[in-house]
Parts: sequence; structure tokens; C-alpha cells
Amino acid sequence: MTITTADLSVRRVLRLTPLALAALLLSNEAQADWRITPAIQLRETYSDNPSNQPDDQARGSFISEAAPSIGVTGTSSRLKFRASAEWRKFVYSNDNVANTRNSDRRYQAAAQAVGVKDWLYLDASAGGSRQAVSAFGPLPNNAYTANNGADIRTWSVSPYLRHQFGSTASATARYTRDSVEGGRGNGFGNSLSSMSTVDVVSGPAFPDLGWNLNYSHQDMNAQNTGKTTTENSLAGLQYRATSHLSLTSSVGYDSYEYKATALAQSTRGRSWSGGFIWQPSTRTRVVASVGHRYFGKTGSFDASYRTPHSVWTLNYSDIITTSRQQFLLPAAVDTATMLDQMLVTRYPDPVQRQQIVQAYIAQAGLPPTLPSAVPYLSNRYLRNKRLQGSATLRGARSTLLFTVFKDRMNALSLPQEDSVLLPSQLSSLNNDTSQLGASANFDYRLSSRSAAHATVYGVNIKSLQTGLTNDIRQLSMGLSSRFDTKTIGSLDLRHSTGRAGVFDNRDYHENAIVATLSVQY
Repeated sequence: MTITTADLSVRRVLRLTPLALAALLLSNEAQADWRITPAIQLRETYSDNPSNQPDDQARGSFISEAAPSIGVTGTSSRLKFRASAEWRKFVYSNDNVANTRNSDRRYQAAAQAVGVKDWLYLDASAGGSRQAVSAFGPLPNNAYTANNGADIRTWSVSPYLRHQFGSTASATARYTRDSVEGGRGNGFGNSLSSMSTVDVVSGPAFPDLGWNLNYSHQDMNAQNTGKTTTENSLAGLQYRATSHLSLTSSVGYDSYEYKATALAQSTRGRSWSGGFIWQPSTRTRVVASVGHRYFGKTGSFDASYRTPHSVWTLNYSDIITTSRQQFLLPAAVDTATMLDQMLVTRYPDPVQRQQIVQAYIAQAGLPPTLPSAVPYLSNRYLRNKRLQGSATLRGARSTLLFTVFKDRMNALSLPQEDSVLLPSQLSSLNNDTSQLGASANFDYRLSSRSAAHATVYGVNIKSLQTGLTNDIRQLSMGLSSRFDTKTIGSLDLRHSTGRAGVFDNRDYHENAIVATLSVQY
């Protein structure tokens, strides 16, 4: 391999960029308001099937758990930083329970920094979570269950230049280095990617006829599939027909480097689209388009509607993706975002609104994201068609968060790329999969200190080529009470069922009772 002088220069710049930004952020102007919040959860669970085994192999156990955690936030005019980390330790009363874990760790971090105002910026993120190896097995929602779970770690560093050329245009040049690590034992492996993107968008000088140009180039090196290259280019126009309606169009070219299946055939070609943006008020917005890309007809739809007591959204997308991309940019519905949109008129100050939302999520026991389609491990390029709707309804004492989704995954690259994940007799398992499901989270405030809550989640997963299915059902309900400003206690009942594993078409059933004490210092 030959390394040119230009390559060395780019690498030197990338190594020095974080150091330069760190020095800038230590200046007086960038001193942030830091907040460190340690916490601990003590949890006692009795489960009649903690390892999600078939019913005839189920063994019950008490599970004692200690989970210290820490949250860190920092905010200034030049820095926004948010991070959280949690470590869990499990002790079992029954030593004969198989497929369980002794500990678990999860973390999330994100930062946006301004190095030189109106010129140099930096985005960075990192995360570690538990993900399902296969969609045809138990979900790894219980941190102590080892069945069908893998620890996925991600990080991303993205310095970029952004400048406004008066009222004519704004330009952004970005470099992104990211990694997804899945370990060697599950066949997913590790991957490292470098991406360069350039965006140029018209400014206020073009009020009726806007335009934009985009180019991206990605080089990825994956442990199990080798090196691949992706290039995408796009040019778009937006014409304002009325004060509320704009017409959109685009042309472009896509080039993907992977070995395509016989059905997928091409991996590159021209693209075009046409659509509209309709925004009759600040509460309503609809964006839609139809078009064609190298893999066939495609389209997108994004609609939202907000009232003082509800938020409604409906989205459809048709994209080329990979498992690693889904882990870097998850498509789950964010609970805090939904609540934030609903409270924007009641609490205009974003900082105050964020504090109210986070306090409400903690007291109501709401999950950070609403469950949707089950992501699974694959080394293949996939065409993902996803239709997803969500609603948040808030009354005087209650809140309901609801989602419904339909997800279709078609593999575009050869099944041999998943040979380390799937045995030869199941090589076509992930060729064409369909998921249909819904979830609901409901809480009712009994008093200023206590609340009742319930969660329902169900999804039907089907492999359209092999006929294998997985019907996952989860139900939990309970009570929570705030003892003081720092301490919350809860008692929950949980029932879940699903397929025991890819090679075992029997179902598992789990029933559990969970008592939790949370202390935030």
C-alpha cells in the first residue's frame, strides 16, 4: 500500500484537530456549566425463567442487583456535552440457571463543540449497549440474560468546517471517522469507516428558488467482509409555489461496492425524485417525495401535527443501510423528544423544558426510547422500507405514548457475507424479513408523589423465504413512589414470551416481580 504526502497531511490534521479544539474549549469564553449526577439502583427480582429458556427447561431464581451510574452534562456558548454510564452487578439465588450474566455495562456520550465560530466545529459520540444477535430469538431487554445478546460498542469523531457566504449560500465540509465493535465471538466482528461529505445550500438571496448540492464518499474496512467504498452525489431544487407550499426535485448518482445477489443485480446508478413541503402552520408539517434509485422505485414521507396536549407523527423511508449504520444512527422514537415537542408552547425556555421532561420521565418510569422494529446483526447491505407512526397524548393526570410500525428488510449483498453469523442451512434466513408491531406506554399520576404505569409491546417477525416466525409479547405494570427529592421506589410485574432461539422453534415464557429503589445524589 502506498501512502501519499496528501494522505499523511490529512492524518496529521485529524490527529491535531482534537488537541486544537481542546485548547480552544479551555479558554475563558468556553468555560461550561458542568453538572455531575451520581446515582444508584438497588433491585430485587424474582423470575421464573431468567434465561428465557423453553418452558420445560425453565429454572426460577431471585436476582439481586446493584447498579451505580453517573451522568455528566456541560453547557456553554461553545460546548454542549452529555454523557451517562451504568454498571450492573447480578447475584443469583439459584446456581443452576444457565445463560445468565454476572454483570453488564452501558454508556452513552455526545458532544458538540465550537472551535472557531462560523468556521470550525466538532461532533463526537460514543456508546455501548446490548443488541439482539438474531431477530428470531429472545430480546436482550433483561440485562442479566445472555441468550441471543451481544455487546455493541460504537464511537464517532467528526470535525467539520461551516461557513456562511453572505446571503448567497452556506457550505459544510465534514470528515467522519467511526467504529462499530461487536466482538469476534458472534460473527459480526469489528468495522472502521472514514467518510467525507460536502454540502452547499442556497441562502436567503434565493427566496423562491432554493438549491442544494451534496457529495459523500465512504471507505469502510470490516473484519469479516473486507474493504468497501460508497459514493453518493445529489443536486436538488426547491420552488416556493405559495407561502405554505414548496415543490422539490433532485437528481443524483449512487455507487455502492458490494457483491450483489441475483435479484439485486446492480449496485450503482442514477437517481431522481420529486415532491413537496407543505407547512400551513407551526404545528403542522408534511414532507413527501417519490422517485427512483438504482434498486427500484422509492419514496419518503414525513408528517407531524402538534396540539397543546398531543403530538402525532407518521414517517416512511426507503433507504440502503447496514446493521452498523443502524447502531450508529438508531431510528427509535425518542421519548424525550416527543414530550419536548408537546410542551414547547407551555415552557418556551428550552433548558427549563428539558429539566421538566427529564424529571417526568424518571418519575413515570418511561423508557428513553419507544420500542420499534428489532435490529439484528448482519454484515450485508440491506434495503430497509419502514413505515412508523407515533402519538403522545397528555391529560391532567396521565400520559400515553404509542407507536405502530411495519418494517421490511431485503438483503442486497450475498448471503456468504453472513456465513460466520448463520449456518449454511439457514443462510437465507435474513434475505427477506418483515416486522409488524406496536407499543404503548401509559402512566397515571395518583398523587404528587406516586404514579401507576403500564407498558405493552408486541411484534411479529417473519422470514419470508424460510417461513420462520417469532411472536414477541411483553407486558409490564406497576407502581412508583417518590419518597423525597432524591429517592424513588417502584414495584413491577412483568410477563414476556417469544421464540426460544433460531434453532429452537419452541416458545419461552417469563413471569417476574421486580422491586427497585433508585437514589440520585
